[in-house]
Amino acid sequence: MKVQELMTTPVEFIAPTKSLKQAARKMKELNVGYLPIVEDGKLLGTITDRDITCYAVAIGRSPDETEVQRCMTRDLATCFEDQDISEAARIMEELHIRRLPILHHDNTLAGILTVDDLARGSHDLAGAVLEAAIPIH
Repeated sequence: MKVQELMTTPVEFIAPTKSLKQAARKMKELNVGYLPIVEDGKLLGTITDRDITCYAVAIGRSPDETEVQRCMTRDLATCFEDQDISEAARIMEELHIRRLPILHHDNTLAGILTVDDLARGSHDLAGAVLEAAIPIH
């Protein structure tokens, strides 16, 4: 199974020059705790609700004035959409991450693979195996 079969797409993202407050509002609207940071289609980094809390609140930065690029995670693990799902799952397990940005081969953002996507895929696969293995009378 390929990553593109399970990844979440389309993906909401935010520009690097938007404020932490704008990112937090967008996360709240979307009911997510993670946003990719994209400029000209290219993935620059990611930001989480925890990043916002730890960076802005803990050290007294203004969420209205601080741009997301100031506290985004830049060194990202990624995977390509046509890679095998087992490789993506291995990366996520080894790095202890819950979300993995998925790229097209031109390095533009294709989607996000989450642990929920993997769980759903495992459930679907198990169902298909059982369906094929159990004869219907």
